[in-house]
Amino acid sequence: MSRIGKKTIVIPAGVTVTVDKSNVVTVKGPKGELKQAVDREIKVEIEGTELKVVRPTEQIRHKALHGLYRSILDNLVKGVSEGFTKDLELVGVGYKATNQGNLLDLSLGYSHNIVIDVPKELKVATEMQKGKNPLIKLESHDKQLLGQVAAKIRSLRKPEPYKGKGVRYVGEVVRRKAGKAAGK
Repeated sequence: MSRIGKKTIVIPAGVTVTVDKSNVVTVKGPKGELKQAVDREIKVEIEGTELKVVRPTEQIRHKALHGLYRSILDNLVKGVSEGFTKDLELVGVGYKATNQGNLLDLSLGYSHNIVIDVPKELKVATEMQKGKNPLIKLESHDKQLLGQVAAKIRSLRKPEPYKGKGVRYVGEVVRRKAGKAAGK
């Protein structure tokens, strides 16, 4: 059996999980509501305060889907109860980030500012302190959307290997390269 797939998901208090006939799992909690369509061959069973994912056979496809859907459903339950956060930092001289509601304004060394309209499911906060790199804090109950938006922001100016300038996740280690050798 799949080590991940056979683990049960504990449903915390305040979270309700329902499975309809077309195998769509709906998870409601204090942070919001999420839906996920599950492959028709994979069964989702609710036993008291536990959620269980069951596969029909030992086929490779079923094994892969077993672990996949268990992880996705676990993230749905965690998202509506606790939520997820991602922090990005801007490393570089003159790099700035400001926001007005869900409109994110980035100054990343290009000739123009980049304005991003962040989806309403995400909460955006920017932090600029003197002597520290500007920070962008993203928060949401949807892990997939959060990661997708964070990756989009990071792709606007990826960290380069020589000086380390760019947008990176907080705690991300950027492999640095040595520059060209000094003149003789």
